[in-house]
Amino acid sequence: MPVRTTTAAIGLDFGTTNSSLALTQPNNSVQFAEFPFAGTTTRSSRSVLYLQRRTGALAKPAQVWTGPEAIERYLAADHFEEDIRGRLIQSLKSYLAVRSFTGTEIFGRRYLLEELLGKLLGDLRAHASRAFGFEVTRAVVGRPVMFVSADSEADNAFAEERLRAALTLGGFTDVRFQMEPVAAAYSYSHGLSHEETVLVGDFGGGTTDFSLLRMGGVEPQVLGTTGVGLAGDSFDAKIVRYLVSPALGSNSMARSLNKVLPALPAWVYANLERWHTLSFLQTHAVMELLRTTHKRAMEPDKIAALITLVEHDFGYRLHGAVQRLKVDLSSLTEAEFALDADLLRLHAHVRRVDFEGWIAPELQRMERSLHDLMESTATRDAAVNRVFLTGGTSLVPAVRRVFTCRFGEERVTSNDVFTSVAHGLALMAAGA
Repeated sequence: MPVRTTTAAIGLDFGTTNSSLALTQPNNSVQFAEFPFAGTTTRSSRSVLYLQRRTGALAKPAQVWTGPEAIERYLAADHFEEDIRGRLIQSLKSYLAVRSFTGTEIFGRRYLLEELLGKLLGDLRAHASRAFGFEVTRAVVGRPVMFVSADSEADNAFAEERLRAALTLGGFTDVRFQMEPVAAAYSYSHGLSHEETVLVGDFGGGTTDFSLLRMGGVEPQVLGTTGVGLAGDSFDAKIVRYLVSPALGSNSMARSLNKVLPALPAWVYANLERWHTLSFLQTHAVMELLRTTHKRAMEPDKIAALITLVEHDFGYRLHGAVQRLKVDLSSLTEAEFALDADLLRLHAHVRRVDFEGWIAPELQRMERSLHDLMESTATRDAAVNRVFLTGGTSLVPAVRRVFTCRFGEERVTSNDVFTSVAHGLALMAAGA
């Protein structure tokens, strides 16, 4: 039975892409909150909001849904009807360290970043209260070593305070932050009967974090941490850049005043690469640019496909297809990319070796961050007893090879890559 007390704290893994909730029970087992989705349940909730305009209510608050319900509402909505068109917002966590981004205007009303995050976190808190059987107000919340776009510890502190403000708006009254890779280490070492030096690699949607810890003693000892603001979303962006964008005219030319020039500026396609920036193309000015370019384009079909993607808000379907390809290439050496949406179909055959070439710069940055950790802690590779990998991006073979080549296959392990951080946060919340 769930703990029924007003003092228990939960573990909250609020991720760029997915979020999870967990609670340590009196018998030291960990209970996860389950989320209904597509006729089944899942231990993680997508970190998304869907806002839909209220008919005849311009500049008034939109209807807002979050998590799995947001996706179901988005997929069920008729995006061809202007009066009820909605907006799906994703990867909001990526903006926390960006001082110039304070909010956005949606259907004539301005929303602060903390307000949108507060709605998302408030719904997670309400779901936790229902799942665990008491009013949840206290949480140990994970945070990355380096937030996305953070260049200094001052940026990290700024991002953390914005996140704290959003948690307060969401109804949390007692919040303690813990580094996500440290929480993953707690998950790994739960019940460990001997001491080990453990290297943890936590690969999320927006950040990659490393921690080196001495585990199994009375109190875990953190030897060092490093992080870099890239992970799964960066890999997705490369698939869009090298595979999808060319099919939508990124390499196309157009005629202008007896000259042949690139059809569209690079920033248009840069906005396609990220979940949280694609919606920026849904403005009157951008749509006029696309329609004007279509008339002058030497490959008008490709520009027409881009117009369809933006105009009918197929961004979620696009990035869903990108992620399916990434997952398939984790187990196959070749796979098919398939985007099948109303009025838009894109297909391509992709080899894993090509994908690994696209993400080579990101892999090098991850390796550099790992090298910095080992150097700063003066730790030899041979002194690491176990390498524990977590997060969905750790399933990418090229990522895993970074560790197996350096430490050996026998020392690299993982368990539930999507919920180990939440599991560890719950143990830390209970003092386990």
